[in-house]
Amino acid sequence: MARNFLLLSVVFSLASCLVYAHSHHDNLTDEQKNAPVDAILWIHMSLQALVWGLLFPAGMVLGITRSRWHVPLQSTGFALTLAGYFLGHKHKGRMFLNSVHGTYANILFIPIFTQLALGIYLKLHIHEKSIRPYMVRLHGVIGKAYPIFGWVQMVFGIATFRGYCRGGHLGQCLAHYIMGGGFIAYGIIMAILLLVGEAWVRRSGRSPEWWDSWVIMLWVSIFNTFTEHHGGGWSVKDMQHTILGVLWWCGGALGIFLARNNQRNVVPGVIIILTGWGMSEHAQALMISTKVHAMFGYTLMLAGFTRIIEICFFSSPTNPEAPVEDDDNSEHTLAAQSPRFSSGMGLPSESSRTSAAKVFRHLPPFLLVSAG
Repeated sequence: MARNFLLLSVVFSLASCLVYAHSHHDNLTDEQKNAPVDAILWIHMSLQALVWGLLFPAGMVLGITRSRWHVPLQSTGFALTLAGYFLGHKHKGRMFLNSVHGTYANILFIPIFTQLALGIYLKLHIHEKSIRPYMVRLHGVIGKAYPIFGWVQMVFGIATFRGYCRGGHLGQCLAHYIMGGGFIAYGIIMAILLLVGEAWVRRSGRSPEWWDSWVIMLWVSIFNTFTEHHGGGWSVKDMQHTILGVLWWCGGALGIFLARNNQRNVVPGVIIILTGWGMSEHAQALMISTKVHAMFGYTLMLAGFTRIIEICFFSSPTNPEAPVEDDDNSEHTLAAQSPRFSSGMGLPSESSRTSAAKVFRHLPPFLLVSAG
């Protein structure tokens, strides 16, 4: 036990040294800003993308399934992210101004070392009846937040690397990154609820649109309403972004109201279609930006249409008493499937229609993530 706590103390000391090992730049010369990117910085970016985009999320899943590979994988990720942090502060070549990417990297040490400390504590198997159950829950909550931490930091890294969001463009960057990230998060949540969380949704007594509508109202609407305009005259773009935020506010509230008695409704799909239509007509200063917005809008409109089709023609019962297939007949196994056609009539069987519904459910989340 003493050795474990000694190791923990050494790690915390190492983190403190790393946090203060690099001086940030407030002013740069043109030569420093335009210098080539050296190999160390490329290794830093590749390593951190690997750790936060693959290793930590995979380790999170292994932890949920209680795999014996959870601890080795997360330990490897922890060591690699420390190495990547060190490389990010030791590169030569192109230099960067002080940014939120560097600040957030230091903040990330709080969940990183909290998770490490919790992992070591849980390995000791002490306080089994008192403290440990709460620490297990906290360990799980922080671990499940790792993909979000990594996604945010990678977005910050891209903005810093390309020099975006400076010179009064912070609000515009926030609006676009938050909206895109919101659609990606929305698609992921929808995929989880529809593909692997069906039994949980039924037990909750709420229809999927109830959860959809809360995501719509509380995520994209809040940020998109208040991040684009910051005083002064209103431009056309300011009005468009703010109106879309109000649309999501009102539409999300309407969707929640209509789904209050475990009822299915098409309001989330309609909101997505209207948002896509607005984005497809969102004129930009550059032709390429206009085309990108148009493609984004068309993809969103298609996501909304497929969502409505899924609700109207492929939806399954949401009442808690409805039977839920066990693992032997689910889409997640290679078990033998029942015949696709009923005998005699040549019409699709109930099992065939259920299988078609499960296949079609992949489309709306995929299109939402693609649009984001």
